[in-house]
Amino acid sequence: MDAWIWWLIAAVGLGIPLVITAMPEFGMLAVGAVAGAVTAGLGGGMVAQVLVFAVVSTALILVVQPVARRSRRQNPKLSSGIDALRGRQATVLERVDGQGGRIKLAGEVWSARALDSGEVYEPGSLVDVVEIDGATAVVMG
Repeated sequence: MDAWIWWLIAAVGLGIPLVITAMPEFGMLAVGAVAGAVTAGLGGGMVAQVLVFAVVSTALILVVQPVARRSRRQNPKLSSGIDALRGRQATVLERVDGQGGRIKLAGEVWSARALDSGEVYEPGSLVDVVEIDGATAVVMG
């Protein structure tokens, strides 16, 4: 059997743990094995094949890992769902106090209650959404 076939078998063999463990290093080694297969297919000797495998795998690990670590540490910039509503301003439609009321938030009518039970917000005033508790926006002035 030709050497390039063995390299492709090795690439598939390294791809299996990548899928099972989700460790990207296996994927980088698999790409190195594909590079070794290409080298073998172009007529490179065994030493050249192993060197290409080692260089490509090492380069990928050294370049990709720091980038992946950096992106993992960053918080997502886009909020969605109720997370996107926190901190937004809303307009009071019906008097809001510690017991309840109604606001217009992001184009929709929401039930609301004041964060401080002693506060009262009259219709037309602007409030800030502190949190979403179930289907109720908790607001403050």
